[in-house]
Amino acid sequence: MAASPSPNRYQASAYPKWLGPLLMLAPAGIWLGLLLVLPTLVIFQLSLVPGIRPGDVVNPVLWPLTNYVRIFQPVYLQVIARSLLLALGTTVLCLLLGFPVAYWLAQTAPKRWRNLLLLGFILPLWTSSLLRSYAWITILRRTGVLNSFLTALGLPTVYLLNQSTAVLIGMTYSFLPYMVLILYASLEKLDRRLLEAAYDLGANRQQTFWRITIPQTMPGILAGSLLVFIASLGDFINPELLGGASSMTIARLIYNQFLGPTRNWGFGSALSMVVIIAITLAMVLLIKYGDSSASALKAGNQDKA
Repeated sequence: MAASPSPNRYQASAYPKWLGPLLMLAPAGIWLGLLLVLPTLVIFQLSLVPGIRPGDVVNPVLWPLTNYVRIFQPVYLQVIARSLLLALGTTVLCLLLGFPVAYWLAQTAPKRWRNLLLLGFILPLWTSSLLRSYAWITILRRTGVLNSFLTALGLPTVYLLNQSTAVLIGMTYSFLPYMVLILYASLEKLDRRLLEAAYDLGANRQQTFWRITIPQTMPGILAGSLLVFIASLGDFINPELLGGASSMTIARLIYNQFLGPTRNWGFGSALSMVVIIAITLAMVLLIKYGDSSASALKAGNQDKA
């Protein structure tokens, strides 16, 4: 007598294997589609609508890309270059300032105080970014705290407000905790056995740092740098409050196209799409090559050690 098939066998044949994971991902997929994909498609559609003024000469071939062609005008390229330089400068400063702090918190600070020290360092994130920018205005203005301190010491005063330097200071202060948090998570997992092995083989502190510590923390360095760069590139509050008219950035330029006196939604959407595409490409390159290159560098340095 043939054995009857089990109920699980019928159940497996009735429902495809891909249906379960699809149902589990459906809520997040719907949420992502409504709040990210759909708005991006709307922005892309608006970017193809040129705001043509009377007397403008339009190339019929490039008519749908009029807003994108306009981006290559020198005045807008200058704004984009300034934004990239500010974002790159903020990333470098956050990395240089944040790495020693994260290393001290993860490797040197007493274990019973680490969480409290880390909490104290990220405490400014609990306040509004608008309030932090106004605090820097109080510090950097002509009669502010900095110049009062310099005057008391008999030193010449400086005026940094409404300049790119003030924007760089404000953005570095705003995004430094993010860099420290990511580097701390990476440095906390540092394999100290490799450090001890390097010292036993005769390596000094500098060689150990560059050949052991940096390769192990490279994923955290790349992730923190990318996060700070993206946040700095899209920052609006610090350039608006600390930079003045001489520090126009791409975020302020986009704001002027939508809510400012220009009111050219097509050109603002084109600028937004350029930023979205640039950030997406940077993230794809980091995901594809960042971890693999860091792992290869780490393995190679371990072999050398």
